[in-house]
Order: sequence, then structure tokens, then C-alpha cells
Amino acid sequence: MAFSTIAVISIGEMGLGIAQLLMAHRYRVLTYAADRSEATQTRAWTAGIELMRSLGELVDQSDCVLSIVPPRDALHTAERVVKAVSASRRRQTPLYYLDLNATSPGTAIETARLFEGVSSQAVLIGGGIIGGVPYPLQHDKNSQENGNASSTDPPWHCPSLIVSGPHRLPDQRVSQILNIRHVSENIGAATGIKMCYAALTKGFVALSIQSFTTAHRLGVLYELRGLLEQYNPSTLRLAEKGLVTMPPKAYRWVREMEEIGETMAGSGFERDLVSQVYRTVAEDTELGKEKPDQRVRGQTVEDVVELISRGLQAKKARGRLM
Repeated sequence: MAFSTIAVISIGEMGLGIAQLLMAHRYRVLTYAADRSEATQTRAWTAGIELMRSLGELVDQSDCVLSIVPPRDALHTAERVVKAVSASRRRQTPLYYLDLNATSPGTAIETARLFEGVSSQAVLIGGGIIGGVPYPLQHDKNSQENGNASSTDPPWHCPSLIVSGPHRLPDQRVSQILNIRHVSENIGAATGIKMCYAALTKGFVALSIQSFTTAHRLGVLYELRGLLEQYNPSTLRLAEKGLVTMPPKAYRWVREMEEIGETMAGSGFERDLVSQVYRTVAEDTELGKEKPDQRVRGQTVEDVVELISRGLQAKKARGRLM
């Protein structure tokens, strides 16, 4: 089965990159963004992604839907697509739905239950994305990069799309372009990998936020960075990069850390994996207003920790007044 039309919900930073990758490989890409921000709609329109008037129209015209939304919206998005599929009368073949959201195995299993009632009309494949946003590479005839379907396709860097479950995508070319790796027959296995991976990466950034902000408030940030440069420079580089790239994503990472906590709780650990750190950034500081393509504040380590420090002080003051 060869796909021609693929829908991406929603067109955030990652969704836009994957949509552009697919369009570069001559796929028609659709989205539905009427319920998203004006910035998201403009981003999609500017990139040449077709904006559908309804989810029903999107479902009717798509061979496959890639769900790439904030974790808090993942289950609701699946519910709405299932409802649209149930109401569809134009589909001749099953719709493939790739849930690529940062959610726990428990949420993945809950999502799978939604599709049980439409199993003849829609096929769920659960998974997650590991790696950065896709981007085009300089053409090199002597090397083949991950994510390229053949030597005639434009070379792109693509993250790994880890998926699991009893079903596989029937279009092998799309699987190659999107660097899809099927790891298990069990729904939830792929999201489990994503959660364990994110616990190390985003968990490290959360610890860096706490460490650097505390050092700033103690007046020893310069000394901390100097010691890291001397004894552990790779950790310093990761921490600095994480601090300045984190602000526009903090609101999404609150729920992702909660989903990671749910995953770890299944092994007997405590649930709270510093989600509160990202909630502070997103809700108590100016950094929470930042957008990926419209950065204003928090582009240096010093500015990030200063704004977080102010936010913590203001939050503490509000607590005293209550």
C-alpha cells in the first residue's frame, strides 16, 4: 500500500519539521489547525501545508495521521480522530494513526482502547520521537544518511520514530523516510523507551535549572561554571544548551515529566520527577511566554537563571501574602 497524503497534527516545531521532510519527498501534507493558535495556523500556511476545514475532511483525505501534540492533548486528539473516523463515509481503506506523543505506556494502552471500536476503519501504531527536528542535509553522493529512502531522494537528517504494537505501517518508503523502527508487538513498549530516554535528557535539564539558579542566587554561578569547565566540560555544555533552549518547551515538559513519573511508578519508583521545575518556568516566569520561532528572553544562561530567580522570589512573596 503506497501513501500519497499524510496529515500532521499539530504544526509545532517538530510537526513542522516532519511535514517539511514529507513534502520534500513529494507527499501531500495536510493539517487541521482551526483550534490552534494563530501562530500555528500561520506557520502551516507559510510552509505550504494544506489547512483542512474540519477533522472530518482531514480524515477523509488522509492515508495516515501523525499525532505530534503536547502530551496533555494526546488522548483528546486521539478521541477526536476516532470520532471523525466513525462518522466518515468516504474512506475505502483503513486510516493509519501514528501516536507519536510523549506519554506513558499506560496512556498508550488507554489510547489503544479508543481504537477498538473502529478497528476496521483505523489502525493505531503507538510510539514516540527521539532526536531533534528534521532538517535538510547537503547532498553527498558518497554517503547515505538515516531517513533517506533512496539515492534519488533529497538527503535529510531525521530523528528516530520508535513504534510498537501488532501493526506496521504498510508503506515501506514512508517508514524509511521517517526513520521508523518497530521495537515490539506490545502497545506501550515504544512509549516506554521514549519515557526512559526523556527522563535522562529532560530530567538532566531540570536538575541544571535548579543547580544553576541556586548558584546564581548564592552568587557563585561563575565559580560553578568554571569548575564544570575544568572537571566536566561535557556536562557544562549540555547544561548550558539545555537552559537556553528549554523555555519555549517548558509548558509541554510539565505534562511529559508527569507521564515519565507514571512510567517509573510502574517499576515502584516515586511519581514526581521534577515536573514542578518546568511548571515554575512555564507559569511563574517571563520565560513561559517564549515561542520557539520568536525568542526574546532567556537566550543566555545568565538571563535564564535571573528570570527564574525572580519568578521564585515573586512566588515566595505571594505565598507569604496568602
